[in-house]
Amino acid sequence: MPSRSITVTSVEVIDLRVPTSDQMLGSDPFHKEPDYSSAVLHLETDAGLRGVSVVFTVGAGTDWLCYGIRDLCQLIVGTRLEDFAAAPFKLYRRLIDHHQLRWLHDGVFRMAAGAVLNAMWDLWAKSLDKPLWKLLVDLEPEFVADCIDWRNISDALTRDEAVEILRTSRSNAQKREAEMAERGPRAYCTAGWLGLSDEEILATIRKLQELGFDSFKLKVGQNSDHDVQRIRFLREVIGPSSQLMVDANQYWGLVEAKRHIERYRPYGLKWVEEPIARDDVLGYVELAETFADASFGFACGEQAASPVIFKQLLKSGAIKFCQIDAVRVAGVNDVMAIILMAAKFNVPVCPHGGGIALCNMIQHYGMWDQIAVSGHSETQLVEYIDFLQDAVEHSVDVRDGCYVTPTAPGWGLEFLPDFIEQHRFPDGEVWKNRSPLKKGATYEVEN
Repeated sequence: MPSRSITVTSVEVIDLRVPTSDQMLGSDPFHKEPDYSSAVLHLETDAGLRGVSVVFTVGAGTDWLCYGIRDLCQLIVGTRLEDFAAAPFKLYRRLIDHHQLRWLHDGVFRMAAGAVLNAMWDLWAKSLDKPLWKLLVDLEPEFVADCIDWRNISDALTRDEAVEILRTSRSNAQKREAEMAERGPRAYCTAGWLGLSDEEILATIRKLQELGFDSFKLKVGQNSDHDVQRIRFLREVIGPSSQLMVDANQYWGLVEAKRHIERYRPYGLKWVEEPIARDDVLGYVELAETFADASFGFACGEQAASPVIFKQLLKSGAIKFCQIDAVRVAGVNDVMAIILMAAKFNVPVCPHGGGIALCNMIQHYGMWDQIAVSGHSETQLVEYIDFLQDAVEHSVDVRDGCYVTPTAPGWGLEFLPDFIEQHRFPDGEVWKNRSPLKKGATYEVEN
């Protein structure tokens, strides 16, 4: 519980966008020229503490999220932190089960709700002067279980099973915490953006290898011959002992996916990520059966909009790697449920990172999972992006191919004021003189 009474007094929501499309950073088959962006939420309090959260986007639509977050925050101004900390599930149900807003269901609504919940968790951790991962690790198993909505997932994981998983890992948690204080979650980097040349990708790989990285990901999807050429090129560059993954960002239908993926067999891939739609569970089952004898498994989750989709992917055995996203679902409460389901089905949690400050958040989930849930670091990888890590005061750091364990209270999402002023949309310095054809919903590219 917070050590003193703290009340939320006001709210600020910031539309923050970076024109990464200029360098083609983040480009993939669908998101050809993305502008990495975030809807940033500040919860101000009467104690001088600020709860912060972000919702990552790729440009247009950030304003939709900002409106949704602002609208939901009407429900929490005046909330006392001690009431939230006593039972986080009450606020979760109040938002998710709103008698009218619930009609909107997942997508922007659930992401906006997640922003509010994540900011409250951030505020709670700061009130205790703990990083978010440490707050989660210290929670009692029964308390964690009471944060989760069991209505639609108990056929895959019961409350009692979740408590038992947490209790079992708790016996070794102190040792694991000490180990991970020295070395955080193992990382991999997406270096092979679709819009970059081989030379640009090679330069990034070499820089990351100097930092101890031995796991890399490449974007694929548009041209099969070009994809295979690039996979071959990257495998030759990193050697046979390094891990190589590919990501199609849901670009194919099932039949087309099989045709493309069949050509990837010779290259010793670790996983093929999101080859088909994020919610095509039956399609993932069929792909898993078709490629059961391949070196790779299938990874999915960064755009799965609720724990129910994860339940189906995990329970059916369709995926071998569970890619949670810190801001796609309804905050900490939902992510707890997903990580625990993954532990039940022995599927490694490999969080999706990138964007603006998203890596700051996922490192905490990697820590909680590997200390308090799965209780090991043998199979998991946490995504890392080597750009836009200078936007916040407590920037993510990596060493020896691993995250450096975060020590700042909360998520560590305090943005540098100059970064906000430069990138605030639409009147920040980088936006106010930009062509109207290169920003917002009017910014279109040819297929």
